[in-house]
Amino acid sequence: MKLRDGSEFTLLVLLLCLTTLSLKTEAVWMTIPSSGTKCVSEDIQTHVVVLADYYVVTEEGPQLQTISAKVTSPYGNNLHHNENVTQGQFAFTTTESGNYVACFWMGGNQQEGATASVNLDWKTGIAAKDWDSVAKKEKIEGVGLELLKLEGIVDAIHQYLTYLKDNKAEGSE
Repeated sequence: MKLRDGSEFTLLVLLLCLTTLSLKTEAVWMTIPSSGTKCVSEDIQTHVVVLADYYVVTEEGPQLQTISAKVTSPYGNNLHHNENVTQGQFAFTTTESGNYVACFWMGGNQQEGATASVNLDWKTGIAAKDWDSVAKKEKIEGVGLELLKLEGIVDAIHQYLTYLKDNKAEGSE
């Protein structure tokens, strides 16, 4: 791409920044005590796909600790509940704007002072999209696939800016 003023590098950096900012994926490590709960939350707008995998990680031999997990919507609706497991996953499309909360606690009868380390891989929006399936369905690859991803990113940024603008308008009324 040739631009008259020599700003092709600037355009490339801008596209790279947009790509990095809009691919919302978070991996979180948590240490869960034998008594108590650890929660993570994210403010998400409506009509956004959320995918997450979680699993217990151990360095102490073959015996894995079990955990329980619960995910709730901003209005308190249960979206996922799993008890006494070493791994799990959840997926949903948001129907409410606001804070979605995932909480984890140790399941079963645990020794006093025992802990469990949990890895949570939480993806939202464009980062949750299965690009391999899209590429096969659309019969595209390489640059064409990257352009399709960028188009999705631009659309996600636009939707998020509209969401922020609407929230600001509601707050000032």
